[in-house]
Amino acid sequence: MCSVHDAVEFEKRGIPATVFLTSTFKNAAIHSFRAKGMDGHPFIELPHPISNLTPEQMRKVTLGFVEQFVKQLTD
Repeated sequence: MCSVHDAVEFEKRGIPATVFLTSTFKNAAIHSFRAKGMDGHPFIELPHPISNLTPEQMRKVTLGFVEQFVKQLTD
């Protein structure tokens, strides 16, 4: 998972990072973070699927995760 790799590389440089993914990719992210030595790294799990959502629907979904996003980057 490229997004996990990117998050790990940012974190190694001291830059807080998180990953947005859909529930289908949850286990892959967990295993990828573990394999890269960051077991338990937080991520944001969106419902699946999202590819069929309109921009307005996607906006509504993602706005529900803003607080979690900010928390993960500032804790």
